[in-house]
Amino acid sequence: MPRQACACAWAAAALLAGLCAGPATAQSGTGAQRVVITGSALKTLEGETALPVQTLTREEIGKAGATTASEVLALVSANTKGLTDGVSISTGGYRDQTGLNAANLRGIGVSSTLVLLNGRRLANFASPGDDAGVDLHNIPAAALDRVEVLLDGASALYGTDAVGGVINFITRSDYQGLELNASVSRTREGGAGKRTASLAAGAGELGRDGFNVFGVLDLQRTDALSTSQRRFISDLRIPERLPHLLSSYTSPGNIRLSGSQRDLLQAEGFSTNGVDVIQNRTINLSAPDCQAPHSLYLPQGVGGVDGCTYDYMRDVELAPRSESLSLLTRGTLDLGGGTQLFAEALLARAKTYYVGTSNRVNADLDVSLIPRLAATGLGALAEDDEDRIITVRTRILEAGRRQSELTSTAQRWVLGLSGASGAWDYDAALTHSVNGVKDRDAHGYLLYTPLMDGYASGVLNPFGQMDAAGRAYLDSLQVDDVARRAKGTLDSVDAKASRQLGRLSGGPVQLALGAELRRERAWFKPSELLVSDEIQGDPSPGDGQATDQRRRVAAAFGELALPLAPAWLLQLAVRHDHYQQVGGTTNPKAGLRFQPAPEWLLRASAGTGFRAPSLSDLYRPARAGQTSVLPDPVYCADNDNDYSVCADNWDTAHFSNPRLKPERSRQFSLGLVMDPSRHWFVSLDWWAIHKRDLISEIGEDVILANPAKYAGLIHRYNEDEGLCDYDPDDSSICLIELHKANRGKEVVRGLDLVVQLRGARTAWGEWGAKLAGTQVLSAKRQTAPGDPYVSNLGRFVTDGVVQRWRHRLSVDWGHGAWAASLGNTYSAGYTDQNSAIDTDSGSVVAANRVKAYSLWDASASWQATPQLRLRLGVQNLRDTAPPYSNQAYHFINGYDPSYTDPRGRTTTLGLQLALR
Repeated sequence: MPRQACACAWAAAALLAGLCAGPATAQSGTGAQRVVITGSALKTLEGETALPVQTLTREEIGKAGATTASEVLALVSANTKGLTDGVSISTGGYRDQTGLNAANLRGIGVSSTLVLLNGRRLANFASPGDDAGVDLHNIPAAALDRVEVLLDGASALYGTDAVGGVINFITRSDYQGLELNASVSRTREGGAGKRTASLAAGAGELGRDGFNVFGVLDLQRTDALSTSQRRFISDLRIPERLPHLLSSYTSPGNIRLSGSQRDLLQAEGFSTNGVDVIQNRTINLSAPDCQAPHSLYLPQGVGGVDGCTYDYMRDVELAPRSESLSLLTRGTLDLGGGTQLFAEALLARAKTYYVGTSNRVNADLDVSLIPRLAATGLGALAEDDEDRIITVRTRILEAGRRQSELTSTAQRWVLGLSGASGAWDYDAALTHSVNGVKDRDAHGYLLYTPLMDGYASGVLNPFGQMDAAGRAYLDSLQVDDVARRAKGTLDSVDAKASRQLGRLSGGPVQLALGAELRRERAWFKPSELLVSDEIQGDPSPGDGQATDQRRRVAAAFGELALPLAPAWLLQLAVRHDHYQQVGGTTNPKAGLRFQPAPEWLLRASAGTGFRAPSLSDLYRPARAGQTSVLPDPVYCADNDNDYSVCADNWDTAHFSNPRLKPERSRQFSLGLVMDPSRHWFVSLDWWAIHKRDLISEIGEDVILANPAKYAGLIHRYNEDEGLCDYDPDDSSICLIELHKANRGKEVVRGLDLVVQLRGARTAWGEWGAKLAGTQVLSAKRQTAPGDPYVSNLGRFVTDGVVQRWRHRLSVDWGHGAWAASLGNTYSAGYTDQNSAIDTDSGSVVAANRVKAYSLWDASASWQATPQLRLRLGVQNLRDTAPPYSNQAYHFINGYDPSYTDPRGRTTTLGLQLALR
């Protein structure tokens, strides 16, 4: 644990220990109700399980100011490398699976974290891609009672995806009365404001009336946050530190010369500034007087000494505007005889408006349209000479920034029975869950062919402001098209039953049996306009992208609790799943608890897990893409290792694989739990996950680092294979193939620590505190069999980093009608990616270490009347900005948007009106 984080955590605990020092009192479960806890199908007392389960209560969520499921999971230290709105922001708002907000326990992949709602599955985010996970936008945060996080594998109970752990969002139940919650949030610098309102209503008490019905309606709206609204964007000094990561598409446009065009101009002594002869292939006729603040003269930037560089971080939003509406209803009817009929409905819609940079284009113009070049030897070339065509990399500011509207909808219907029959307790239900996604190109996207015609004819000016005719022409090219539609459906019937089988010396033996039948369907259809590749700024994924795939899944499981002796409890579980076209897999698990005294216990578990390949992994049609800027060793060898020539964004083709097998895993945990008094609780758990047969593509960076080994995946122009325009003198890359396959292994190990102080009464009020932290000891991955392991522990590698230490610390106080809370969320620093390449100069970015990221929040509440409570909260008390990072994976640069919050200090005023 980092020294500062450790001191912060233990200082708070030590202070409160002094306030409540007193004799230890043994805890007892006498009178406590046995319930089903995430990770087991058996009813047990909280804390009795052999599995590490952390719980976030409704009260804790409210004090932290979290109003969405994504914000709630930001409080979980084991959740790292998740998907957020910041990660979704890309060139024009679109990236594969844009809009997906998803959890990632242990940092081993969204697809290896199972998310449940009231113990049952939801349909995954419908858009096809590498991540198969539930969209957190669809979780009704206002309806939550608590969140249980199982920090252990659980495929022996839940089946696929439960490798890194299980997150179970549990809503309120048996609610009676009327409750209104509303809040308004404002940031110090403006932007990213939020308004929320929720209404909960319920009637009927099961024990008295024989029924209960309740519903929760939740509405949230969030304002966009632009880079111009945050001072820290300037403080990051991105043009100075990361000129290589900016853009060579500028306004006025850069001219990208061919080698022969440059040579001709150099021979004539051509200069853009009237003094120096041009050096590079990228020139700008306005340089060095580029159009600030967007287009800058940065000799070290991608525009080079003769061109301009576009700082797109001045032309993008850091967080999108969004609006969400959800309704959760649940009804329970007592049928008598210990049987209850229950029904649950969830309807949710989240709209997110992503705004990216202004559109860009490579415009081809005849040299006659560029007077300064027409006066050179280029203008004297024959009409059919290809060197007369000048390519201009221009930014189309007059068309406005690209805007994408992403709509994610969810519906989930559950109908079931629960109760007791004889010696058996049972629970069975039918579930129908649907996620729908619509991705609309709303503004700033243009029709490609007439756009190119406009530049070729001179109607559009790539070198300055357009006239009225040019602006009108651009307006006529604006695209408003739902480019992608997707729908994912999950239908299931599940049943489980448990009973006592007798007694051993330690107590009653318990047995649980269960089964599940599930049908999954994934449907995706791009628009005709998108497939035609006629949308400038939203490239076509290729022909034949429409898919409609489905499969059936059958599973059965059993669980046995054996109290071998008064202090010993052995839990055994096993589950078999069979996937249509993939096959079957059986996964056992054993847990052991040793509790010689009420004040402490030891717990351990070992088991296996799996992740079944998603329908996208198996059947998604081939799609086109590009690498990040990477050097090609073969091409570099032919060009004196000059990165300005041999490093580029290479074209890629991605292929699914219908012969994929499930990923396999082994999980282990060993923990100590101490509950020495009514004030203190401590748990420390060691855990380890070993995965094999990873479903992945070989990274393009790995392929290019080993061009001889992966030569069959790299296609070059000088290879006459029929894939590329053959040129025997050009050894550059035409295409890199990326195939999904089972390959390689992954190992992650660490420690989870929870220290909790509760109910410490003093003359100044009642105090409490809680520290929940994760120390990762090892995180490494093998790309392919036989390759060395590569660690991303404390080091940004390829797509992210696993921080060595993360924690959430909270200190609570209450006195009469008043309550207050102080919280801290901490992520340790790490070694940066340090791999960005300036393709113009060939230099590599300066090495950097990303600083630790620590956010403090505070809240206070006043119970004004028995019905009315007022709350004031401040998130990011110290107005801490995201730390500088040179990562080149995300479109947002200068910092890592996957775990940081660009909003700054945010003040929230809220009220709760409850009528019971």
